[in-house]
Amino acid sequence: MKNTFDFDIYKAIEVVLYIAKCSSNNTMHGISKVLYFADKKHLERYGRLICGDSYVAMKNGPVPTGVYDLLKLVRGDLRPTFCPSKEIADWVSSSFRLYDRFYVDALREPEIDYLSDSDVECLDASIEAYSRLSFGKLTQLSHDKAWQLTEQDDIMNLDHIVATFDNPMDLVDHLQDPHPGEA
Repeated sequence: MKNTFDFDIYKAIEVVLYIAKCSSNNTMHGISKVLYFADKKHLERYGRLICGDSYVAMKNGPVPTGVYDLLKLVRGDLRPTFCPSKEIADWVSSSFRLYDRFYVDALREPEIDYLSDSDVECLDASIEAYSRLSFGKLTQLSHDKAWQLTEQDDIMNLDHIVATFDNPMDLVDHLQDPHPGEA
């Protein structure tokens, strides 16, 4: 199953800021992996991804495509036209910067109102569990079954991510029909 969630670019910006401010690993790789593990936990517990991002199976593990594009935009690898509006491009550029190509520096505090209590809960748990791990260890841990079942540089199937959970069938049913009985 493809990711059926809508990517929330505003929330994604705040998630990057939140992780960069709270984590001891503020690299593009570290932020991507902390978000991946937070998204898995949030999907398993609450039935949705934090900012609705899709993941690509890259060489060093899953990468959230929308967040990665935001980081590349700030680094100068993408044109501002990538963003849906100049307002969003300006917001991204005034929110964080990259230095030494891979390190994220938050330029302001995250606007927590964009994050739900469950978002913060799962982000905090992921930051606590994964932010101090090395590049190699994060890569190894993120090379889970979902990543293994995906060709390199392809979008990871949501079913494969859900299959890594302890009790995936109820969630698969929910994701396929989140509003049963409605016509």
